[in-house]
Amino acid sequence: MARDAGLDLVEVADKANPPVCRIMDYGKYKYEAAQRAKESRRNSTNIIVKEMKYRPKIGPGDFGTKTRKVRSFLEEGYKVKVTIMFRGREVQHPELGRRILDDIAEQVEEVAKVEVYPRLDGRNMVMVLGPVKKQSRKQAARAARQSVEESAATETAQ
Repeated sequence: MARDAGLDLVEVADKANPPVCRIMDYGKYKYEAAQRAKESRRNSTNIIVKEMKYRPKIGPGDFGTKTRKVRSFLEEGYKVKVTIMFRGREVQHPELGRRILDDIAEQVEEVAKVEVYPRLDGRNMVMVLGPVKKQSRKQAARAARQSVEESAATETAQ
């Protein structure tokens, strides 16, 4: 039957009793499977985590520079792992590291949200920031158009 139709006889389930076969164009099936796999790879996103390391005794200039770099990473869509490295007895004052992490989160709050809150991990204190999803231009234009239409509708109703 398969030869008469110009198609292939493909064994689908060899463990079944009797084995299940299907008449189909095997080349076309392989091509479509490859296309589906390619599409799923295209739709998957790989998130890269950047890391920025601070020290408890960081100066204001260095703090500003590193925080600007954290902001730029977040604006590019990366997650950022912020690490405070303690040396010696500094680890006995985790509130210093916590204050630095809170300052960083406060300075980048419009472009980031805290995904993993600060926690002490050995001699390091770690916090993870993720980028905030922005509205695309189309969505922003649509929202603006809707608000204009709603205000016009309320004016005509009055």
